Amino acid sequence: MYKGKPRHILADPGNVASKVIVVGDPSRASRLARVLTNAKLVNENRGLLVYTGFFDEIRVTVATHGIGGPSASLVIEELYDLGARTMIRLGTCGGLKEEIEAGSVVIPWGAATLSKSSLSMYVNEFCPAPVPSPRIQLSIAKGLKERGVRVHEGVIFTSDSFYAESKYLSSIKELGIIAVEMECATLFTISRIKGFESGAALIVSNNLESGEGLDKERLWRMEREVFETIVRSLAKL
Repeated sequence: MYKGKPRHILADPGNVASKVIVVGDPSRASRLARVLTNAKLVNENRGLLVYTGFFDEIRVTVATHGIGGPSASLVIEELYDLGARTMIRLGTCGGLKEEIEAGSVVIPWGAATLSKSSLSMYVNEFCPAPVPSPRIQLSIAKGLKERGVRVHEGVIFTSDSFYAESKYLSSIKELGIIAVEMECATLFTISRIKGFESGAALIVSNNLESGEGLDKERLWRMEREVFETIVRSLAKL
């Protein structure tokens, strides 16, 4: 496990809030930072944009974790060393069942992986059990439903290789997996090892069965709505 001064997130410990929303896309981090009051850019090294500010008087950090488990793991480790104690992934996913329509939100209760994934370096020969914090997921799901957002709850698949996913999709659908993305298993596993709370809310950007997808404007509106719900849900815990 990583120990020492962060080499990629070049921020001081006081610059990172205890509550952190992690996202893959740096442009998403920048859009969400505009929702915050007094947002300060505390890291831009390696394009891993990190902002800290306030939302409804709640101090929160929005951080970019990049694409895939290896990138996410180094950011998660360094954010933890800088003081993060709750990390929620706000990302996108592809729906694997027709009813998981574009524009809905998936709340994952676990993230399946291939047995030989990038998590192997964390768990040795053991199979990880990547699960989020139940109270966080329940709170976010409740908040989204109260706002009229359609929510799907279940197990997702975390992929290590975006362009190699297709050969696995039919098999994982047979296991009852409802969506695919690339970072949740890493977040959930490291949170269990390190002892901090984690969760995720995934906007369904496209459905791999129907071919339906979201346009950018609708996706951006959903980002803000889900972000606001996450932060308010955390404040109630």
